[in-house]
Amino acid sequence: MDHDDAAARADGLCRLRAARRRAGLYRAGGGGGGMKILYFNPDRGVPVLGDKGASVHVRSFVTAAARLGHEVVLACATAGSGNPSPPARLIELPVRTDDARLRAEAMVRGLPGTAIDDPVVRRELARLAHDRGVRLALIAQLRRIGFQPDLVYERHALFSRAGVRIATHFGVPRLLEVNAPLIEEQARFRDLRLIDVARRAQAASYRRANVVIAVSEAVAQHVTGVRGNAAHVYVLPNGADLSRYRAGGDGAALRARLGIGAAPVIGFIGSFKPWHGVDFLFDVFATLARSRPDARLIAVGDGPDLAALRARAEQLDCAGRIILPGRVPHDDIADWLAVMDVTVAPYHDQQDFYFSPLKIVESLAAGRPVVAPGIGQIASLIAPEVTGILYPPGDAAACEAALRMLIDQPARRLRMGEAARRAAAVWDWTAVVARALALAPLRQRELVQ
Repeated sequence: MDHDDAAARADGLCRLRAARRRAGLYRAGGGGGGMKILYFNPDRGVPVLGDKGASVHVRSFVTAAARLGHEVVLACATAGSGNPSPPARLIELPVRTDDARLRAEAMVRGLPGTAIDDPVVRRELARLAHDRGVRLALIAQLRRIGFQPDLVYERHALFSRAGVRIATHFGVPRLLEVNAPLIEEQARFRDLRLIDVARRAQAASYRRANVVIAVSEAVAQHVTGVRGNAAHVYVLPNGADLSRYRAGGDGAALRARLGIGAAPVIGFIGSFKPWHGVDFLFDVFATLARSRPDARLIAVGDGPDLAALRARAEQLDCAGRIILPGRVPHDDIADWLAVMDVTVAPYHDQQDFYFSPLKIVESLAAGRPVVAPGIGQIASLIAPEVTGILYPPGDAAACEAALRMLIDQPARRLRMGEAARRAAAVWDWTAVVARALALAPLRQRELVQ
């Protein structure tokens, strides 16, 4: 047992009596009224008021919980800006990065003080130091506002164990939402030095959750592998705010502003990161545009690949027909979807595809058929030839043929769009959150030995 395990265990033992006293917690939708929910998002990379898909996810979940009659306190490492706050009391507990704090954390980890000179280690020590101190800071804030949670709902973050200790302190159940195998993702796409520390924290977080909610089957399999069994691991894909998209956006005004008239528009909304495949979409569009010069491609979003793709857009034969507006506020996404006739989720082929693409669900809710590779959870989100078209991963010709068909056959495209809108009803955020909260046990179980 390492020092973090010992601290959690000691805290757990002194709080078990509180857990037993709190035997009358409400189930979501039960007759006892709403719960007091502490939504805990310790990931500094997910600003809750930002435009990232993860940020939208947090706000949407909290908003839906409030609609269901629950009182929510949203505690986060980064509040961010750009969008209105969801209906919750927001507590920001920022990650501190001063040298003295990081050197102290390095000593705890058996590292020399010079370890903080490595920017990757420095970032990881900052997360670990924050995780160590956030429990007491948050409990003090909750005590100050008189908030005693009935449930902790946590968004899993790298190096995070604090949620275990917070739920144990209050003697309440903890639901853990896992959106990705973060250790593998960090090691593959960024950098990770303290991988053993990260693995121990991940195992403690997964195993000591009363319920784990995974956003895809692939993520559920990952969690099950770490926990050692599939008990209390459930799959709930991302949702969409159907009221926002059913009302429709102002596509006519935006088309006029963009100067594209009635041109057929192929759309992408998402992140400009290597695995999202926007470069692949550019290749496909360049081929399609040779025979359909009236077509336009609008790719909305931001990310590390945006600058290179903007430069490439000017070099292609279809220069001037690709529109890259960058990041836009999430409140404006409905307008951009209203401009698009069909959307594409052009992910590159990945054997371990684990995403639950939020933008696919939003596109379907807006009545836009989606063209995407038949990989991972995507194959269960799109009904082939009914709400969209699935193509073999990496097959540019098949993707181009699907887009051409949808552009050339507007009546068929509209029928598919209406079917997509109807199918999206199962992903309404309010229904998704109600299902998630209904999984909460009536009391906290004792910590895993």
